[in-house]
Amino acid sequence: MHSKYTFFRSNFYRTEWVQLFLTAILTALLSEVKVIPFYGEDFRFGLGSITFFLLILILPPASFIRTGFITGMSVIFFRICEDLMFDSIPFWISFKSHFPAFLFYFLYAIGLSIIQINKYKSSPILLGAFAACFELIGNSAEHIMRYFLIVHMNLNLKEWSLLCGVALLRSYFVVGLYSSITISEQKKRMQEMLEVGSELYAETLYLQKSMDHIEQITASSHDLYRKLRKANFKDLSRQALLIAQEIHEVKKDSQRILSGLSKITSQKSNDVLFLTDILAYVVIANEKYSELLGKKVTFDLKTANDFETVQQIPLLAILNNLTANAVEAIEEFGIIDIQTFEQSANTIFIVKDTGKGIEKEDLPIIFEPGYTTKYNDYGVAATGIGLSHVQDIVHSLEGQIKIESSKNGTIFQIQIPTNNIRKRVDPI
Repeated sequence: MHSKYTFFRSNFYRTEWVQLFLTAILTALLSEVKVIPFYGEDFRFGLGSITFFLLILILPPASFIRTGFITGMSVIFFRICEDLMFDSIPFWISFKSHFPAFLFYFLYAIGLSIIQINKYKSSPILLGAFAACFELIGNSAEHIMRYFLIVHMNLNLKEWSLLCGVALLRSYFVVGLYSSITISEQKKRMQEMLEVGSELYAETLYLQKSMDHIEQITASSHDLYRKLRKANFKDLSRQALLIAQEIHEVKKDSQRILSGLSKITSQKSNDVLFLTDILAYVVIANEKYSELLGKKVTFDLKTANDFETVQQIPLLAILNNLTANAVEAIEEFGIIDIQTFEQSANTIFIVKDTGKGIEKEDLPIIFEPGYTTKYNDYGVAATGIGLSHVQDIVHSLEGQIKIESSKNGTIFQIQIPTNNIRKRVDPI
């Protein structure tokens, strides 16, 4: 136990120091991409502060102050080495010239530490304002130290305004860049969660069907027990009762599983998405799926209507299943058209592929549980519950599903009452 704790602790510290030195080195290097705004000074506007702030947001350090200290020292060390190697400037003069930059990074880090920036990552306006304030404090302290150590030159109002403007510009640039990265990651996670949620939703329907079947078997077993007991078949009646009890236990276990799955899917259903978001997720997921299968599939998405929906998981389960089937039906190259439009009081979804199609004699049975045309390399059939799930979900939304197929491809058309999938707006 002690050795495991020691391992995790050493691994944590190793990761922390790697992040710290990565921040320090990148900041020192990119601070050399610079503009020197004030004549006669080494005071500069560079990419160092932008890099420093962005890395702190992306890789929050265990200690802001330690990170600021080491980053500041790294910047000084890098600049002194540059002076000694390329300009033959004496060490002490170079040190006095660049030491004020240490004060900037150190004070900047102290400021970020004081406000605990993790609290403000979801409030970009406040975060940008705080960062601009700390950058202005750091720049001011750096300039004041330069005033006493090197150049006795005051800044006028125009130059102080420049410091304020640059602080605001750089801070909000970093916050905006970080927010765009965060939003991109959030969308990716939401897509993954919705895909999992749609699969779980379909499985809850299948489990509910199984439980209904188990209930019927339990009732039949118990009825058999009563008949055998009445006929004085004691051993057989006892065996029938045991079977009924075992089946009842299976049912209770299934109920617990169904309850857990229902909670997960209902929590995911609390989010509100636009119809176009769901369709975009379907296309992205199946582009990856087609690449995984080594197929070149072109997706053509056309949407003539859009609205907020709280039925994103059922819709994703329907469309993802049909689109994945379309990808599988295409041999090497093909096109999948996905369309949505409104007709009367219904929303129409069409998924059309240029695959090999479905045999005419199979069309009447494709929605039956167990139907499949998919076999693995060993000739074992797939479960074949996908299309039956799709039909069940469409019916649960009071919709209808139709299919047309030929050698040139298959067309699925789904019709769902718009009010059953559109988010309802409460009257004011």
